[in-house]
Order: sequence, then C-alpha cells, then structure tokens
Amino acid sequence: MKYKSIIFLFLLMLPAPTIFGSSETGGDTIYVASWNVENLFDTEDNPLKNDDEFTPEGSKKWTYEKLEQKLDNLERVINYMNDGCGPDILCLQEVENIWMAKRLIYRLTYRDYVVAYRESPDERGIDVTVIYDRNIFSVVNVDTFSVNLPDGDKTRYIMLLELKHRKSGDVLYLLGNHWPSRSGGREKSEPNRLAAAARLRTVIDSLANLNANANIIALGDFNDEPDNQSIVNVLRASKEIEEPGDLLNLSYERFEKGEGTYNFRKDWNMIDQIIVSGALVDGRGLDYVKNSFEIVRPEYMIQKEGDYKGAPLRTFVGNRYFGGFSDHFPVAAKFYLKQSE
Repeated sequence: MKYKSIIFLFLLMLPAPTIFGSSETGGDTIYVASWNVENLFDTEDNPLKNDDEFTPEGSKKWTYEKLEQKLDNLERVINYMNDGCGPDILCLQEVENIWMAKRLIYRLTYRDYVVAYRESPDERGIDVTVIYDRNIFSVVNVDTFSVNLPDGDKTRYIMLLELKHRKSGDVLYLLGNHWPSRSGGREKSEPNRLAAAARLRTVIDSLANLNANANIIALGDFNDEPDNQSIVNVLRASKEIEEPGDLLNLSYERFEKGEGTYNFRKDWNMIDQIIVSGALVDGRGLDYVKNSFEIVRPEYMIQKEGDYKGAPLRTFVGNRYFGGFSDHFPVAAKFYLKQSE
C-alpha cells in the first residue's frame, strides 16, 4: 500500500542502550556513514512509479525470498560498521519507500534507530533516507529541496536533516544526496549534476548565512567524482579549504590513491562521498577525526572471482541474480565532541 508524500519519523518501540564511543581526544565519537543500497524495493507494483521489474512477475523475478536475502545482507554490513557497533547516522540511497526503511531497522534492534524519509518525484521511486540513533540525537527539522534538471526529468530531493546532540547540544546539518546518474554518458548527463550541485550549494549558503559556524555534512551518491566540475567548481569542495565558504571533501585522499566505491567496467569511481563545512575541521566543538574517512568493504562483500572480481558483490547484474549486497561500497567518517575544559 502506498501513502501520501509526507515526512515519516518512525520510532522503534523497543529500547536500546545509549552508545557513545570514546575518542582519543577525550570526547564522544560520532560515526556517520552513507550507502547506496542498490534498489531496495518491495515486491508490490506501484502504478505511479516505474518499478514493474521489481515484482515477482517482472524481469527481475523479485520475490519475497530475494527481498529477505537482500535485507539480511544489508543488516550484516550495517552491523559491521563502527567496529560492530553500527553507525550513529546512516544516509541510504535507493530506498523505495518508508516501509522498506522500517523493515531494515526492525532488524537493527541493538540501536534505537529512527527513520527520516520523504518520497521524491523520482520516476523509479528510489529515495534518500536517513536513519539515526535517537538516544544520541533529537531531530529539530526535516526538509527537502527539489532539483530542477535541464532535461526536464524528475530526480531525488536533497534531504536536510537538522539534528541536535542530546549530550552537548551541538547542532548538525546533514544533507543527503543522490544526484542524477550518468545514463547516456558522463558528458551528456553532466548538466543534470551541475544543476544538483548548484542547488546543494544554495542550501549550504543559506545555512551558512544563518550561522557562519554551522556544522554541515553533505553526503551520498553524487554520481560524479571529487575532481569533477560539479564538485570542485560548483559545490566548491576539494582536498583543502582555501577560501571562506569552501568545503572539505573527506573522500579526496582515497580518490587520489585510485580507490573507489563503484566499479564501472573495471574502473574504480569515487562517487560516494562525505563533504564537510569548515566548522567541522576548525578544532572546536564537533570536529572531524583526521584520517578516519573509510570505504567500508568487509571481505564477504567483495566479489571473489569472474569479470567483477574485487568489486562489491551485487544483488543483480542486469537481470542475472547474484544475491549480493549492493553495487556500491559504503563510506564512513568519524567526528568527535571535545569535553568541556
């Protein structure tokens, strides 16, 4: 059953212990992650969306059993994150609806996760979703920003989640992204991502105008790499902050080493990124833990043989069912809150 496009905040009824990590700086550590989970669809046909292939009768033969296997796999990787403690905040891409997000967090009972979700106009119905531990954060606001594409296609919203740390009172602005794909070729599709970058930059500037020291994390699947025009020139995110308002791309160093999160024709692409405002690297309050950015790739998630050896073990390649996890590796980074002196 499909419901109207409204914000859903689903609170799990089962209590879970508060988990605060201890950092070398003597404060609380926050683990933030992002993962494109590759088509987390239910098995029902939504006549308003192009999801026919993900039904038992569709080209993917998407059954309840395959969905359960998919959820088992996602749960396994999420449990692996943060040294087995799970993420404090996790931004997901390619989630069909609130019910899929609920079914996932039902399995993560060791944390008191909440879902923030809003259905977007994306034609396939794959949306950005954020889950966070409500023992650590309270939600202040959830908002979304549409992206008007030059080609007129519909795409995902940029999701803004304003969170307040329960212990310190620090406010974190999380911006979840899933920019338009490279379908048709990178250059042909680039104007769509430039539009998404411009929209995100506008949102970030608005937050900075309200508070020059705003703690901002933009993350997700950008479908562009750290040195592409959309990221460097429009978003103004790179490996260093040179001017006020510039952003730091935590993914850049791994990118320069030839690493990536998505393998396209045996070429690694760093299209999943975490980008932060200067306030998160200024040595005050909430701050990035240096060198903590990581690509999450447990051994069991890696394809061991064949043409896709070394790549993430996918759910599908075309219509061929692999029974894997996703076509993307997750990314994550740690942040800390210094204790008051």
